[in-house]
Amino acid sequence: MQKHYHMIRIIWPLLLLSACGREAPVAEGNPDNVLEAAARDRGLVRADRAAPSGAFERRHELGRDALCIVPAGDGYRFALTASYGPGLVCQGQGQLSDEDGEWTFRFAGDSGCRFTASERDDELRIPGLLPESCARLCPNRASISGLRLPRASWDAREAARIRYARPDGKPGVGCAP
Repeated sequence: MQKHYHMIRIIWPLLLLSACGREAPVAEGNPDNVLEAAARDRGLVRADRAAPSGAFERRHELGRDALCIVPAGDGYRFALTASYGPGLVCQGQGQLSDEDGEWTFRFAGDSGCRFTASERDDELRIPGLLPESCARLCPNRASISGLRLPRASWDAREAARIRYARPDGKPGVGCAP
C-alpha cells in the first residue's frame, strides 16, 4: 500500500503539470449524434446563431407572461401576452424583423407601437422605456415596459400552435395561422 501511495505522490504532480498551458477542447456540434439532432429538432438545444422563432414564457403568482415567434414571409409573426392579475392582461400581435440580433417589434392595428428588443442569455429583454403608443396594448396603466421573458423553446412548429386566452377566457392573440 505504501508503495502505491508513493507512486501516486510522484505521478500526480506530473499529471497536473502536463495539463498546464493547453487550451480547453472546443465542443462542436456533431451532426452524426442522434441525441443532439433530436434535441435540436425538438427545440431543446439551439443552433449557434438561432433565429428568433420559438416561445418565451414566465409564470408567476399573477399569471403568465409569454411570447411566440414564427416565420412569416421575409420576417416573423409574433403574439405577446403579459398578465398582471385577474382581468389585467396586456396583449398584442404583429410583425418582427431580425437585424443582426436586434429584433424590431411592430404591433398590428392602430396602436402604432414599435420598439427594438434583444435576446441575451436566452432571455428576451423589452426596453424599460417604450413609445406612448404601446400603452394601448394594456388596460389601466399596466405596461409591457421592461418585461423579461426567458426562452422556453426554439421550435417554430411548437410556437405556431400557441394561442393565448383573453382575460374573459375567450381565445386571444396567438401565433397559430
